[in-house]
Amino acid sequence: MTPLTSCDTAPLFRPLSRQLVGLLRALPADDWLRPTVAGAWRVRDVAAHLLDGQLRKLSAQRDVHLTPPDRPIQSDQDLARFINAVNAAGVAFGARLSTAVLTDLLQHAGEQLADLVTSLDPHGPAIYAVSWAGEQQSENWMDTGREYTEHWHHQMQIRDATGRPRLLAPRWLEPLLAISVRALPYAYAGVRAAPGTTITLAVTGETTGSWTLVRVDDRWQIWRGRPAAPDAMVTIAADDVWRMFYNALAGDALRRRVTVAGDADLAAPLLRARSVIV
Repeated sequence: MTPLTSCDTAPLFRPLSRQLVGLLRALPADDWLRPTVAGAWRVRDVAAHLLDGQLRKLSAQRDVHLTPPDRPIQSDQDLARFINAVNAAGVAFGARLSTAVLTDLLQHAGEQLADLVTSLDPHGPAIYAVSWAGEQQSENWMDTGREYTEHWHHQMQIRDATGRPRLLAPRWLEPLLAISVRALPYAYAGVRAAPGTTITLAVTGETTGSWTLVRVDDRWQIWRGRPAAPDAMVTIAADDVWRMFYNALAGDALRRRVTVAGDADLAAPLLRARSVIV
């Protein structure tokens, strides 16, 4: 096993954006109204959310135009309420736009966002901490990685809803997982175990890999790879692991699509981990 190091996703923003724009330009009108795994959002709503997120990121980080919350953020619940309200407002505004306008704006904003993230010092302080990883202060590479996971998994929701090919090749999925698994130590923060206890997430399919939580003293660390005999191991397909981390697969439906070996109680918090604010 090897410790995780920083993961630079900035070079992926431009090709990922172009994948999205090409996908949207090819969609017939009916596909824009298909339901997605993103709750009540249809395809056009997910596209509107992506546009809103890109414009807010450019405004806040490039142009230093920050919109403070209407009340103090004092807990994870406060943050979730604020983010959900902002997201809902962005989707509501997007309903006024045609699909052609949405796509044109996504193309324009996507190119500008790629310019922004590639210009940042990866190890400089980010303007926002990645709360789902338990960070109080993040470096730019981690916040950029969080942004990459947002763009990737929302595009996947559109691809899933419209039956288009998934972006599951290592080029896309390995960096996504390298960022996403950083939610696991935070998910296990309240779980006590003997030093040396290990819990492995094994991903199979078009992209394969293993990541292992290790109990070191009184905290959990995440490593790439796996020991010969982890105390618990969750094996999941590449096309399901993103659904788990991004809140599109949970409960009994998730348990039917994973294999758990070893201590099932020890594995349970992994199935509840989310790499997104919920």
